[in-house]
Amino acid sequence: MIAEPLFEEKRDKTGRVKVYRDNPLFFMKRSKISLGRAVCLYLYYSLANWLPDPPRPLGVIAQPFRSFLARKIFLRSGKEMKISRNVRFGSGAKVEVGDYVGINENCWIGNDTVIGNDVMFGPEVTILSGGHNFARTDIPMREQGATVRKPVVIGDDVWIGTRVIILPGINVGAHSILAAGAVVTKDVPEYAIVAGNPAVIKKFRNQ
Repeated sequence: MIAEPLFEEKRDKTGRVKVYRDNPLFFMKRSKISLGRAVCLYLYYSLANWLPDPPRPLGVIAQPFRSFLARKIFLRSGKEMKISRNVRFGSGAKVEVGDYVGINENCWIGNDTVIGNDVMFGPEVTILSGGHNFARTDIPMREQGATVRKPVVIGDDVWIGTRVIILPGINVGAHSILAAGAVVTKDVPEYAIVAGNPAVIKKFRNQ
């Protein structure tokens, strides 16, 4: 599964990617997002993202507010989604989230991640769906543009531990567990428990 790019990179005659100074209008054009979604992104990152979680004061209001904005931002979102403070997902234009998903604080979710039902995130999880080209040595890597995006797909009933890193294009099977600190570099089978860097299968929950 390969996603279409969220925006088209512009290159000069030497193949260098033009480096932009972002501003709100350019961001909307580059990311191909509507005015309504842009307003929700502004409210999310400027206000809701910094508000506290329950049981701290205002937490019982802040968490539903974040979830409400995320529903307006994501491509698809299920019921009873909970998003803690300082969760980032870029423009969120192609993020899909199922039912009863809880994303803990300080997580980074790639722009085009697909998350199933009943998925639990520990704090500081990082899901990547893209990278940088580096084949040429005659120009800086920052001028070589981005690689083709490869979405991460997470099945139903998955527990993702604290500080797990999932690399682009990974499929995480349903009912699996990714232990804290795991660096997931290849697909995870259903019911597997994986740990380590790189992550390896330790056992299966159904055996």
